Amino acid sequence: VGPDNRVKLTLTYPASTGRSFEEILRALDALQLTADYSVATPSDWQQGGEVVIAPTVSDEDALKKFPKGFVTNKPYYRVTPQPNLDQ
Repeated sequence: VGPDNRVKLTLTYPASTGRSFEEILRALDALQLTADYSVATPSDWQQGGEVVIAPTVSDEDALKKFPKGFVTNKPYYRVTPQPNLDQ
C-alpha cells in the first residue's frame, strides 16, 4: 500500500510455487522510486539502472527534473539514469 492508500503490488501464487526474495526486494525498491519520481521501471530493472520517464512529463519538465539528462528512443519512450543516486 502506497502513501496514497492505494494497493501498489499484490503477489498471489500457489504455496507450491516459490518466489525469489530478491525479486520482492526489487519490486519494493521500484515502487518506492516510482512513488517519488515520475518514472517507471523495466521488468529487469535493478538498483542503479536506467528508468523510463513517464509520458505525462514534457521534455521541458524532464530537463528540470532529471539533470543527468535523458535519451529519447521514441517520443513516448525516454530513459534516464536512476534519479535518486548521486553519480
